[in-house]
Amino acid sequence: MINHAQPTLSSAAASNHGAATPSLALLEARRLRDELKLLLRRELAAMAEFLIALSDFDSRRGWEPLGHASLFAFIRAELGLSPAPTYWRQEAARLLQRFPDLEQPLRQGQLCLSTMSELAKVLTEENREAVLPRFLGISSRDAKEIVAELQPRPSPPMRTVVTPLAPARRAEPPLSLLSMPSQAAPQHTDPESLWAPKTPVAHPTLSTHPARAEPRRDDIDPLTAELSRLSTTVSRRFLQKLRTARAGLAHALPGATTEQVLEAALDLLLEKQAKARGQVKKPRPVAEKPRAVAEQGRAIAEAKESPHATHHAPATSDQSMTLPTPPPLHRRDQPREAIPAAVRRAVWARDAGRCAWPLDGGGCCGSTHRLELDHVVPWARWGDSTEANLRLTCAAHNRLAARQAFGKQVVRRYANSASAP
Repeated sequence: MINHAQPTLSSAAASNHGAATPSLALLEARRLRDELKLLLRRELAAMAEFLIALSDFDSRRGWEPLGHASLFAFIRAELGLSPAPTYWRQEAARLLQRFPDLEQPLRQGQLCLSTMSELAKVLTEENREAVLPRFLGISSRDAKEIVAELQPRPSPPMRTVVTPLAPARRAEPPLSLLSMPSQAAPQHTDPESLWAPKTPVAHPTLSTHPARAEPRRDDIDPLTAELSRLSTTVSRRFLQKLRTARAGLAHALPGATTEQVLEAALDLLLEKQAKARGQVKKPRPVAEKPRAVAEQGRAIAEAKESPHATHHAPATSDQSMTLPTPPPLHRRDQPREAIPAAVRRAVWARDAGRCAWPLDGGGCCGSTHRLELDHVVPWARWGDSTEANLRLTCAAHNRLAARQAFGKQVVRRYANSASAP
């Protein structure tokens, strides 16, 4: 039997995973976007309804006649959730018991489960007007930093310990650079909250996990408003560089800690990046190019692309192999000049160091990853390297701008020529 039903969003999205599938048209993309927004609203409403029902179930101790010792045990056994999601839902449900008006920001997506579990640690009737707005629309990591600011841990650890991990299959096993706590963390009074998601135990422990193909993310555990514990995995080569750098600072900064060495290295890296963007302490004034030079270049380019102009094919011994000379891909064929540092600096300041590519639904991309300077009117089409004609874009949107301006084939041809040896 042939199914003539219209494809749903999930099936349409699944069909777009193929490499040969063309991109969606703008109208179709907008339709799917609106459908995704509708599905998200339904998801948020369903989560809010679940937490409200769970809150009522817990307030009436519905888990007790069913033979469970607590709400946590009920969720684990009856609903089949793992410890961390169980803890988040339990804390969110109990927070709703204390503050029923949190239902609205929960339905609007301003609060999520992990954020509510952090909010439950610090929210009171006395501080709600000052504290609650700080938790709206933030990530769980940001929420942990606010909790650490409001409830700083006593005696933050300052000692650094290098812990070797289990030997991996490769020649050089990685080493873990961990912070050693000076004292154990306070125990939770609620035994069920022991299942709350925590950062890894920061004491020397031999790991039995094999080496991963992808690097692990750094673990950041906020301690106070100013201090955090950073746990990361480094190589033996990194540790050797760290020791060498510490020895080099022996005269200027005797007994430098790991944080001081890394901060000094980061200062040099940030200074180098700022210099590449033209953000120097004493910038030079930009020297404008005479307008007559630019107008002369445009006139020469238009003459070359005039319909009366002829393109002569190179002479060959075999006339049957002679191919017509293709028209120039761009109007400007001279080497590109460097963008003045003052212009770079002005564009970075105007776009606040973020991708300025406009989005269809309003606003801009805002990414800070792999930023590049992009000509709104392409340089190859006589776009000027001025602040008005330049914008910051991420690498993905820079490639998209090139495809829109010159077509996929031209961009692919240039990309292949650039990667050729």
